[in-house]
Amino acid sequence: MISKEDADTLKQLSAEEGLKFISAKFSEGIVFSTSLGQEDQVITDIIFKNQLPIKVFTLDTGRLFYEHYELLSQNNSRYKIKTEVYFPESSDVEKYVNEKGINAFYHSIENRKECCFIRKVKPLNRALENATVWITGLRSEQSENREHMPIIEWDDERKLYKYNPLIHWNYQEVLEYLERNKVQELSLHKKGFISVGCQPCTRAIEPGENPRAGRWWWENSHKECGLHTH
Repeated sequence: MISKEDADTLKQLSAEEGLKFISAKFSEGIVFSTSLGQEDQVITDIIFKNQLPIKVFTLDTGRLFYEHYELLSQNNSRYKIKTEVYFPESSDVEKYVNEKGINAFYHSIENRKECCFIRKVKPLNRALENATVWITGLRSEQSENREHMPIIEWDDERKLYKYNPLIHWNYQEVLEYLERNKVQELSLHKKGFISVGCQPCTRAIEPGENPRAGRWWWENSHKECGLHTH
């Protein structure tokens, strides 16, 4: 149980201190979902270097960049701890593709959100079964939807706590941590891909663009897939 005092304490702690605090508070059921982006590489490094009792997992949607698999392999080799991988249900993917088309997500926001639900949300829900705390790499400056997210909150839909240790970090702080600790990252970041999702749904951004402008670049939406919305 996270009290108001605990929440206030987390606001004062560094990301590393906060992850240690959460690990001491809960004996089991703490999980971290990584998309292998820069923020998630920071948290992965903290968890594995400190040997914290936190399960790290990722979602393989079936349409990721090759660079995702390369980095996942590098992480497994560096930290000597394997990140668990969750896949979408094959029957769901087959039904969607056969009924609507392989790239149906380009045709409407509804189709795109259905694809995200099948490939991301449903596997995530399986991964979060029996979890007590879900750790994410969200930062408030990433999008309007995330501006007012607290550092920790109760997710009533999933019946668990959602902890965002980097919520108040700026992008420069992320880059400085990666450089200082020589943390591996996606080679795509140096090619203008800042927020990286599935390959057909992500493009490089132009200088000055919002980091998530390259996600679902053909549509005018809130740029979310459903993982972090209620």
